[in-house]
Amino acid sequence: METFTLSRKELHRPGLLKAACAGRVTNGQVAVALGMSVRHVRRLKRRWERGGAPALAHRSRGRPSPRRLSPAVREAVIRLLTTTYRGFNDTHLTEKLRERHGLTLSRESVRRVRRQLGQPPQRARRAPRARRRRVPEAARGALIQIDGSPFAWLEDRGPELMLLGAVDDATTEILALQFRPAEDVHGYATLFRAVFTAHGLPLAVYGDRLNLLVRNDAHWSVEEQLAGAQAPTHLGRMLQDLGVGYIAARSPQAKGRIERLWETLQDRLVSELRVRQIASVDAAQAYVAEFIADFNRRFGKRPAAPHAVWRRPPRDLALILSCRYRRVVARDNTIRLGSRWVQLRGRRSYAGLTVDVRELLDGRLIVVHDDVVRAEQPSPGPAFILKPRRSPNKDRRPPRAPTPRRVPQRLPRLAPNTHTGRRPLPSHPWVRAIDRDIRLREQRTGRTLSRRSEGGPFH
Repeated sequence: METFTLSRKELHRPGLLKAACAGRVTNGQVAVALGMSVRHVRRLKRRWERGGAPALAHRSRGRPSPRRLSPAVREAVIRLLTTTYRGFNDTHLTEKLRERHGLTLSRESVRRVRRQLGQPPQRARRAPRARRRRVPEAARGALIQIDGSPFAWLEDRGPELMLLGAVDDATTEILALQFRPAEDVHGYATLFRAVFTAHGLPLAVYGDRLNLLVRNDAHWSVEEQLAGAQAPTHLGRMLQDLGVGYIAARSPQAKGRIERLWETLQDRLVSELRVRQIASVDAAQAYVAEFIADFNRRFGKRPAAPHAVWRRPPRDLALILSCRYRRVVARDNTIRLGSRWVQLRGRRSYAGLTVDVRELLDGRLIVVHDDVVRAEQPSPGPAFILKPRRSPNKDRRPPRAPTPRRVPQRLPRLAPNTHTGRRPLPSHPWVRAIDRDIRLREQRTGRTLSRRSEGGPFH
């Protein structure tokens, strides 16, 4: 007995065609039941009459697909997948094959080749979790999200780095990326300068509750209690002076756009750096601009509102992106900040006045008094790193507490007491010597001698 296979779609055709050939049903009724045209029913009836049920199977079954990959293309894909683009995900590899090698393949074809080689996917696909979706802002510049991601961006070719990034909430476009050894004030200030200079000032910034960005301690000074708010951090003061609000997220899922960006960059950016054999921080930072342009072209979304709400940054942006301290001018008209000092200009004496000292991102030291720059010191060099010397809430020194008067501690007395105030006791050594001298004179002269009541000489 011959065995043949029909698909679920072809399973009901033999019975209906047999009834149509016997005249029990019409061709129109068979066409309605099978969901096809009457003309195609006639073709199937002729195949049924010639070959029976096996003739109803699809004629392409068992034949190689005319759209299959040619052996040469397949070998090229396997060679690139295992050498140059080792570790790329399926979508990223499909793009590189099309752009650099002229191989136009679908993502599913690349996935099929990878699975035939027995290679696992770069990232397992997980079922999405149910969360309340936050509607993104409508216009560009209404909200930006910032964060940092420590990762081996250079793999074994360089040290592990911290990548600071900023994305626009309305379009998910990358605004700036900055490589740093760690998450610090210098890195975020550099990131802000890049965003504000290239795009403008946003209405608000969305980030985590890092103590560099927002106060998360429970200490309130007396001045803060009277003001009803804690003093900001150095970065918080920069945003405050620029009129940019800061929203502190309470979970990573709250700023999910930039969190998902890190998953993409840890795959795509690492692969791109590997292909270009970039092994230094400077070379990686130089490539970032090219990567951002390509990324935004591929994955950027169109905002709901056509007009952006970026604001023009002020002219003194460099002066605002700085760490500030309050210092008292010395008698020689100088200001000292750590190991650095600066001489104030002019003939006027500012001794005893409290001035505002600003240490800029490029290392310059600026002294401001009554909104006028009174002195400036050049940068110590290109290797300068902006580090806070003290927290902003410690600028105002607390009043000095009165120094308690020191009471001398009395040593333990080793001999008996010889005084009862102003007059010495009979046991005093000097009194004993005088009494002994009087007795010797009485014995020698035979006269009786006595002392004055005031303790004067004898008579």
